[in-house]
Amino acid sequence: MDAPRIVLGVIGADCHSVGNKILDAFFTEAGFHVVNLGVMVSQDEFLDAAIESNADAIFVSSLYGHGLIDCEGLRQKALERGLDRIILYVGGNLVVGKTPYEEVERKFKAMGFDRVFRPTVDLAAVAEMLRGDLGSRMN
Repeated sequence: MDAPRIVLGVIGADCHSVGNKILDAFFTEAGFHVVNLGVMVSQDEFLDAAIESNADAIFVSSLYGHGLIDCEGLRQKALERGLDRIILYVGGNLVVGKTPYEEVERKFKAMGFDRVFRPTVDLAAVAEMLRGDLGSRMN
């Protein structure tokens, strides 16, 4: 089986790059094919790259707190572009202020994200979750 393909990037006007580089290195080492779009990535750039690379998942990160605004409508746009089986993960410092994680997670899941991660997530656990999510999409 081919390595699962992930498109990753930092959405919107966010220019935080360190976490992006860590994600790229970790998931490449873990056996995934990573298409790293870098920082300040638009929704359309994520979707274009997913189509071009035949991606299995899109990983959106945001650290500057405007994730709710930047991510709104991404699932709908993915559906409109034929990406109805794409897995959407989002993580980082997604909102401004001290909103409880459970509320943040609920909001992003309502927007169509499959999983929502805190900034301090265990990447090995994320890799296992993705493998599980990919397995259930195949069935």
